[in-house]
Amino acid sequence: MGLKNKTIIVSGGSGRLGSALAQELLNRGAYVSIADVKPPLFIDSLPSVIRHRLLFLEGDVTDIATADKMLIQTKETFGHLDGMVHSAYPRSPGWGTRFEELSPENLFFDLNTQLGGTILFAQRTIKLLREEKTGGAIVFISSIQGLSAPKFRHYEGTNMSSPIEYSAIKAGVNAVARYLAKYLAGENIRINTVSPGGIKANQPAIFLKRYRKDCINKGMLDPEDIVGTTCFLLSDDSKYINGQNIVVDDGWSL
Repeated sequence: MGLKNKTIIVSGGSGRLGSALAQELLNRGAYVSIADVKPPLFIDSLPSVIRHRLLFLEGDVTDIATADKMLIQTKETFGHLDGMVHSAYPRSPGWGTRFEELSPENLFFDLNTQLGGTILFAQRTIKLLREEKTGGAIVFISSIQGLSAPKFRHYEGTNMSSPIEYSAIKAGVNAVARYLAKYLAGENIRINTVSPGGIKANQPAIFLKRYRKDCINKGMLDPEDIVGTTCFLLSDDSKYINGQNIVVDDGWSL
C-alpha cells in the first residue's frame, strides 16, 4: 500500500492502538519512530531484520521543545519524514469523572494536553514537512464520540462513563483536521482523521453486551481493526483524500 521505506512518527505509539499501528507499519516496510513516555512492550521481541527500522523516543509530545527534538531525531536517523500519526492520550488524575464532579484543574489539563497537544504536535510536524518540501500525510486518531453523543444506557450499572471533555476534544480534533487540510492547500501535506469505535480494554460484560447490540458484526473492536484504515491514509493510495474523517465503528454511529 505504498508505505515501504516511508518514515512515520507515531505519538503515543506505546499505547494499545499506537503499538498495533507501529507494528503494522513495520510489517509493511516503513521506518517507524515511536514518541511516548514509555517504550512499547513489543520492542524486545522484534526480529533484528525489522528492529533497525524502529526508533523509540522517550518524552512528552505535548512539550514543544521535546516534540521538535523527537521530529529532528527521526529525520536524522532515517533521513527523511513522510508522515505522522497523533494517537497520544495524556490524561489528568480526574479523567473519567462524571460531569457534575468535574474540577477546573483536571478539565483544563485534559483540554490542553489532548486537543492543544494535537494542534501543537501537528504544527511542529508541518514545519518539518515544509522544510523537506516533499509533502506528507498526517492522521489524527479521533473517536466516534467526536461525532455522536454517547449512548448513556450502555453505562448504566457500571463504574464507567464517557467524559464530556472527551467528546469536546475529539470533535475539536475533527475540526482541526478540516481546518489544516484547507490551510495547507497546494503544499501536498494531507490531514485526515480516523474515528474508531470502542476498543476492548476489559470492560464489564454488561457494557460489552449492550454495546454489541448497537453494532452490526462485532461490537467492541480490537486495536488491529483500526490499523488498516490508518495505514491507507498514510499511503500514496489515498493521495487525494484530504480533510476527511473515516469512521471505523462496526456501525455504532448509524
